[in-house]
Amino acid sequence: MKTTTTFSFPRRHRPAARVACSWALAAASLGFVAPAGAATPFEPAQTVQGTPLVLQGSGTRYRTVFKVYDMALYLPRKVRTAEEVLATTGPMRLQFVAQRDIPGTDLGLSFIKGLSSNATPDQIRRHTPSSNRLVEIFSGRAKLASGDTFAMEYVPGKGTTFFIQGQPQGAPVGDAEYFGMVLRIWLGPSPVDASLKEALLASGPT
Repeated sequence: MKTTTTFSFPRRHRPAARVACSWALAAASLGFVAPAGAATPFEPAQTVQGTPLVLQGSGTRYRTVFKVYDMALYLPRKVRTAEEVLATTGPMRLQFVAQRDIPGTDLGLSFIKGLSSNATPDQIRRHTPSSNRLVEIFSGRAKLASGDTFAMEYVPGKGTTFFIQGQPQGAPVGDAEYFGMVLRIWLGPSPVDASLKEALLASGPT
């Protein structure tokens, strides 16, 4: 029998979690299919800790019919599949641009829901401190306004650094396994947005 492990959040975060569930049910009932591609003109390349990265792909995260954020994935080289992304060992970067005002708590909890849907109970337990830090970072802001940027940057041997408006939010957390869990929010078997997963992989080599 499969065991489900969930994070325990402070009482003040629970209403946001219920709202997130309602959005997900509404999306399913509407059968909405989002168009591929992002409106944001992401840079074709980035540099992380001296390593040049290329734009693997970009797309838009939707909740029901509403845009939430544009997102871009940067890797050392372009690949074809989600499995190849997850097998990448060098620096990587996820770049986001908010497309509407997003309550910080809602955003943090949506990331945790994506983590929980694509990780084993053992992984969740091992990386609870890093995930709690992720929630704290975004819940510490009342909201991200439309046009605000945030990012997640992985460097081997150092961990994952979270950025808001280009500013690092404390020291790096986690390890390679944890960043793999982060990537699976969008590229795992139960991605938060299947159309966004396709868009992030669409620009791979042919």
